[in-house]
Amino acid sequence: MTLKKFVLIPVIIGVLACLIQALDQLLYTSVPPEGNVGFSWISFQSWAVYFLAGCTVRGGIKAFIAYAIGIAASIVIMVLGGAMTPALGFFAVPVAVGVIAFCAIFCERSEWLSLVPALFIGAGAFFAFMNYVPNATFATAALTEMIYCTIGLLFGYITICLRSAYEKKVSEDTEKTKE
Repeated sequence: MTLKKFVLIPVIIGVLACLIQALDQLLYTSVPPEGNVGFSWISFQSWAVYFLAGCTVRGGIKAFIAYAIGIAASIVIMVLGGAMTPALGFFAVPVAVGVIAFCAIFCERSEWLSLVPALFIGAGAFFAFMNYVPNATFATAALTEMIYCTIGLLFGYITICLRSAYEKKVSEDTEKTKE
């Protein structure tokens, strides 16, 4: 594909990125917790995860499941770490992280749970949310993260649909000019 024909692909991606940001600016006041400043960063992460997951609907579903498991794992780590603090002090949270990370790797053994990188990205986003968003609770963080995760995965799907359609058209046009 020539540069002249390729340039439309970055334009499409740029427009989609613009739309995610605009959507966040319209949506963030409607999602918990009150007073947040938006979460487009979660959508951008999950948009990238869609590509990591293979650019398929099946991969997107696996990514969605992995994000949910990552959130659940984060909650368990926080609760377990807090519960073990009286006994382990400084080491309570590191031990909780180690135990849950050990368990998370077993997800590789299941077809639908095997997208472990997305699990860790979902967990990391949840930890960031809980540590840096005032008034966040487990429920509000989980709900909002999954909303924005879904937006990003949807934009990944849209990206592939638009790019595939455009590349098919360019290919067909190229074939016609060869005839």
